[in-house]
Amino acid sequence: MIEHAIHKINPDASFTIENDDINKITWLNDTTPIPIKDIEAQIPIVELELSLQNLRQKRNNLLAETDYLGLSDLTMSDAMKTYRQELRDLTDGLDTVEKINAVTFPTKPGE
Repeated sequence: MIEHAIHKINPDASFTIENDDINKITWLNDTTPIPIKDIEAQIPIVELELSLQNLRQKRNNLLAETDYLGLSDLTMSDAMKTYRQELRDLTDGLDTVEKINAVTFPTKPGE
């Protein structure tokens, strides 16, 4: 998480972190050190972004499993249309990690 926070501030930063300890960052290759308070301020933002990214990936995989039902020679049931719309709407209003962790995926209907 610390690494992502640092790269959010300075994508070109070069550093090592010992034991994932924010107090044990070694700045490399003339990288200007970033104050710890600035890194710590980015961590909640990075946590939210990574949580949303993981949720979207899972959602996208579930949508991909039913994409074939949208082919012109198949008729998608109303239940499947609703399921797919619920998946697409899943991320609406998710502005905290807690809300993301509380998401319940809809149940896939029979095809």
